[in-house]
Order: sequence, then C-alpha cells, then structure tokens
Amino acid sequence: MARKTKFETTAQYFDSLSDHESQVLQMMRTRLLEAAPGAIELIHYQIPALAYEGEVFIYFAAFKNHVHVTLPHPRSVFNAFAAEFAALDISKSTIRLPKNEPIPLDLLSRAVAFRVNELSHR
Repeated sequence: MARKTKFETTAQYFDSLSDHESQVLQMMRTRLLEAAPGAIELIHYQIPALAYEGEVFIYFAAFKNHVHVTLPHPRSVFNAFAAEFAALDISKSTIRLPKNEPIPLDLLSRAVAFRVNELSHR
C-alpha cells in the first residue's frame, strides 16, 4: 500500500502536483495573496490555505478533475457576488472549477478581499 505524503509546507504540496496543476495553483496563490495583504499561507487539512488574524478563510487544491476552492462561512461572500457565483459549481462552501476551463481569478480575488475586509472589521 502506498504511503500518503504528509505535507508540512505549500512548497511540498505544489511539488506533488503535475506541472499544469502546479502552475494553475501557483497563479491562484499569487492572486489570492495579493488580494489579502497580511494573510499567511499554511497547510491545513493537508491542502494549501490562507489565514488572516488566525482564521483560515480560504482553501485551494487540485483534485482529479477540478480545482477545489473552499470558503469557510461563505454566506456573506456568496451573497455579495451572487450573480457571478451563480454560474459555478458550488456545494455549501466549496467551489469546483473544471481544470479544462479558465479559473475566475478576478472573482476569487475580489471575494477574498471582501472576506479579509470582513475579518478585519470584526
């Protein structure tokens, strides 16, 4: 039986991906960090995540057929961008983005900036 890798850093996670997956997630990572000044990146639940003031507010990962983005407690974010999120495959707090389609980086960046603003005004 193959042993599962226990990731301790985002670099280890990205190194485990195909070149294409790594490029897509690196691009996403860069845009999300730009939209969230002061956020720190970490591995949480064995996938990359960003936290602001100690609270994880987004997870992102590559899966077999899609890129997976999770926004914990997403109601206000999904409401604020309802029209734009309506076209995406969303289940509860998870957005599944097909690997063969462009990633809506602008929307994700704006959603992250919105969420960080919320967290900074608690």
